[in-house]
Amino acid sequence: MRQLADDAADLDGPRLAELYAYPRPHWLRANMVASADGAGSLGGLSAGLSAAADRRLFVVLRALCDVVLVGAGTARTEGYRPARRRPELAGLRAGRTPTPPIALVTRSLDLDVDAALFTAAPAAARTIVITCAASPAARRAAVARVADVLVAGGDAVDLKEAVAALAERGLGRVLCEGGPHLLGDVAAAGLLDELCLTISPLLAGPGQSRITAGPAFPARPMSLAHVLRDDGFLFCRYLADNRLSSRTNSGDCAGKRRIRGRSAIRRPNC
Repeated sequence: MRQLADDAADLDGPRLAELYAYPRPHWLRANMVASADGAGSLGGLSAGLSAAADRRLFVVLRALCDVVLVGAGTARTEGYRPARRRPELAGLRAGRTPTPPIALVTRSLDLDVDAALFTAAPAAARTIVITCAASPAARRAAVARVADVLVAGGDAVDLKEAVAALAERGLGRVLCEGGPHLLGDVAAAGLLDELCLTISPLLAGPGQSRITAGPAFPARPMSLAHVLRDDGFLFCRYLADNRLSSRTNSGDCAGKRRIRGRSAIRRPNC
């Protein structure tokens, strides 16, 4: 065992970006937060488990990705809006749209097409809706007026097909923000390359949901790439063991050393 050092320097945005650089162009990363006793939300929302450092990391992870993948229920509950432009991180978006598009996963297409997630999305990062062939055709037509619609799968959304379709659009670096059912489905489909997990110094108590939900899937070994610390919060980066041989550049370096820092990081409102 090793104790995290108390005197390491704070990590700024560019340094965080180096630590969390995508190892390769096609990579699915999840970013979640949990309490010390394993709850994935507090009062049904993730905000109660978050803090300024977690929200800052959230901003950096969004700046690094090509697309944000989220379940429609989570987007509705958390009040998602289009990703905000961050001038201080504009360099991380060089050669890409100023902000990543949001991609919603929904079978039913029970969406409010007048919500800001659709009406306020910039033309360069139009919201994407991922559904299946069994979804109501009339709803697909209505949603297609305010978003790009991808059909992946027959009776249910096929996430492997969906991720491949995003990659064909040049959106290979995926950031999954949940919720628990979507993360469970992503993991069950063998698509999860990396989990960024913020552990909040809080006991949420019994009855709270975990960060994964849905049908059971076999346990998957993960390798701890690094741990960051700030004001009692731990920021853990785990890599799926079957992806380790594919790590390159900064992803590989992160896996070979222990980061002993306090980080200045954060998870903002959408």
